[in-house]
Amino acid sequence: MIELSDVIRDLRAQLEQAVAEGADQAIQFELGEVELEVSLALERSAEGGARVRFWVVELGGDGKRGHTDTQRIRLTLQPRMAATGRPPTVSGQSRRGER
Repeated sequence: MIELSDVIRDLRAQLEQAVAEGADQAIQFELGEVELEVSLALERSAEGGARVRFWVVELGGDGKRGHTDTQRIRLTLQPRMAATGRPPTVSGQSRRGER
């Protein structure tokens, strides 16, 4: 399983890469809402203080997890450039598996 914060961090890095690669392109696209739909498992821990962690459950896992309750959620993110507050523009070559 992967922590939800890691998924969002990696998404941010991919979007930043697309913005950088598209900076000098003749055609750019304004990035609108980004929707993520994930299955989450909730873990509560009392070690080192009460803490709740959300884990993204991989589809087709190996089945080694015991009983885990999961919830399916959809997050809608609205990316903005820190410097301007405007939506970023992206461009670049498509990669295999992208939609």
